[in-house]
Amino acid sequence: MAVTFSDLHTESGLKALDAFLSAKSYISGSQLTKDDVKVYASVQKPSADLYPNASKWYEAVAAKLATSFPGKAVGVQIGGQAPVAAVEAQEEAADDDDLDLFGDETEEEKKAAEAREAAKTPAKKKESGKSSVLMDIKPWDDETDMKKLEEAVRSIEMPGLLWGASKLVAVGYGIKKLQIMLTIVDDLVSVDTMIEEQLTVEPLNEYIQSCDIVAFNKI
Repeated sequence: MAVTFSDLHTESGLKALDAFLSAKSYISGSQLTKDDVKVYASVQKPSADLYPNASKWYEAVAAKLATSFPGKAVGVQIGGQAPVAAVEAQEEAADDDDLDLFGDETEEEKKAAEAREAAKTPAKKKESGKSSVLMDIKPWDDETDMKKLEEAVRSIEMPGLLWGASKLVAVGYGIKKLQIMLTIVDDLVSVDTMIEEQLTVEPLNEYIQSCDIVAFNKI
């Protein structure tokens, strides 16, 4: 049965997670699953004093995941990272606080797939309509300079393309992805073509590992 956790960055969200784990070792049973990894990537390390069950689970998942990275880590620090403007709160598709842990494809994933199809098949010409797009742009690792990554993304200019607000979203192990809004004129800009021919090729692929369309809405 699906389990939903909300607002994991808040005290109430962590309390709910802690209570859920009071009689469990892992989210979906007695062994580590992708559900644990998904929740782990969306929560900061819980306080052992305030959330003992969640803290114990967090440490257990961290230990399990550490075996996937056999190299010896020496520790890194990232400085000089400029703040990035916040994406508008009304973009529900960008909300990373709610996790719907279905074994099958989630509703959000279905919408993302539909958005990708919409981007691949431009609408028949009407009156040069516009669309609002939300993208996730992921770096190679935690050493990637996210300021330079964003500058590289915004360096792409073409008729009918307008870059908007952005923010950094943590994905785990110190890695953050860039979440950015853009507005396009449908007849002039193909988002998939821009990803394949500009964002993920030289020289931008020095910083960018992959790009995903999170939401695609007609204006």
